[in-house]
Amino acid sequence: MDNLISVSYLALFLIISLGLIAGRARIRGFSLDISAVIFIAMLLGHFGFRLPSEYQHIGLLLFIFTIGIQSGPGFFRSFRQYGKQLFIIAGIIITSGAVITWLLSSILGIDKALAIGLFNGAMTSTPGLAAAVEVSKSPLASIGYGIAYPFGVIGVVLFVSLIPKILKINFSKSEEDFNLSLKQSYPEFIPGNFRVENPNIDGKSLVELKFRTVTNCVISRVKHGDHTTTPSRDTILKKGDVIRALGTAEDLEKVKLLVGPQTDEDIPLDKGHGVQWVLVTSKQVVNKPLQKLNLGANYDATVVRIRRSGIELRPMHYTMLRFGDRLMVAASRDSMQQVVKLLGNDDKRLSETDFLPITLGIVIGILIGMINIPVFGLFDFSLGITGGVLSAALILSGIGKTGPIIWSMSSNANQLFRELGLLMFLATVGCEAGGHIGETFQSYGAGLIAAGAAITLIPLVIALVVGKYILKMNFLTLMGVITGGMTSTPGLAAINTQSDSGIAQVAYAAVYPLALVLMILFSNILFRLPLF
Repeated sequence: MDNLISVSYLALFLIISLGLIAGRARIRGFSLDISAVIFIAMLLGHFGFRLPSEYQHIGLLLFIFTIGIQSGPGFFRSFRQYGKQLFIIAGIIITSGAVITWLLSSILGIDKALAIGLFNGAMTSTPGLAAAVEVSKSPLASIGYGIAYPFGVIGVVLFVSLIPKILKINFSKSEEDFNLSLKQSYPEFIPGNFRVENPNIDGKSLVELKFRTVTNCVISRVKHGDHTTTPSRDTILKKGDVIRALGTAEDLEKVKLLVGPQTDEDIPLDKGHGVQWVLVTSKQVVNKPLQKLNLGANYDATVVRIRRSGIELRPMHYTMLRFGDRLMVAASRDSMQQVVKLLGNDDKRLSETDFLPITLGIVIGILIGMINIPVFGLFDFSLGITGGVLSAALILSGIGKTGPIIWSMSSNANQLFRELGLLMFLATVGCEAGGHIGETFQSYGAGLIAAGAAITLIPLVIALVVGKYILKMNFLTLMGVITGGMTSTPGLAAINTQSDSGIAQVAYAAVYPLALVLMILFSNILFRLPLF
């Protein structure tokens, strides 16, 4: 058996298999899931098993890069789309956790590597652990993570489960308040039919009227007599025509003022015209604005809606197309075929994996991480492998396309590479940590568990007080931000058992990318920060 286990790749997959089996075990609804691998590895590591460090480095690179590629678009969009409150709370959670970690490590004399491991375990952040291991070059970071992680998971679940009951929160009221504010902030796009009766616009084209600029609406159909067409910028409106416009209720009122009264008259498309969703998969149009494609002049086609990652966007001339966007296009049958060919509309391309963006992106990230930046002449700062690869992935996925290279991965491929990298990383660092766990407990005792619990709970209480009583945030939104700031999927699941509205999920998804980045950043800062 010892000879078999000494074969590194056999040991690697044995540890992963045992960890995955252990992770599926549930005790009162709680399971360790994929994180069980590190505990199995620590157990075997305690008895002398080791894995080559190359597994750790390869796993780390794959895991961090796929996290960045997945989070990049959402990371930058979240800053633009959501209010500052969400990011303030997420920042408070992680910053306060880092400050508490620094204070406890100074007071109790905890080794820095062990302390940043506790920090990431208490915050349940595996990407942060990856950064901690990379910057500290010590197995103590993995030990600290393993000690603090169980309470980190359970503590957040208990907190979000008990606090609503203690504070007697009415979830129905929170849902109503959220839906009302959502309608005010993001009005729904609705269609409306209008009859042209304003004599001042009779005989003028849409471009002369500056229709889209004046009304913020898109016209998808124009009915002239018994003939219906999809309009172009040169389409001329005549008195008695009926048009279909798409916009918010407020914008449709502008159409009424410009054109004429709203009507219930139907506007059926002629047999030669149609409306369909078209998928953007062609490299030639990615990262190009709608204006540059000139669909109206070239194909007499109009983009009525854009759907990106489940979000409806208003099509404007400056809107940049991204890989995977879905465009609702109105055009003639013949023109529609040309538009479909131009945009791609190939579902298979969304599931294909191009390895060049992965390998080249990792190379760019490693090179960025090797750059040393002098800080006021006191010390040199570098992002390291973790920070460099994460930064490269975030920026490249935010850019979307460089020349012929599209910086994206299919969701299935991303999940596969991310979990494979994570499993290799956890198995390797767990084995190394297991060889030192006994002496660590002899040196620090049970105080490490209490320190980890404090790092978990104190930031939660601070975030609750600031969010609820100072910022007056919607409670379900606040719970979503707290679980996102703690990168706690089990905590989000606990909220979802109390409310199925999805409000908490929106907030969780908004701050989760920021939390990943901040955990990696503070892991680097804590290791370099001198103790008092």
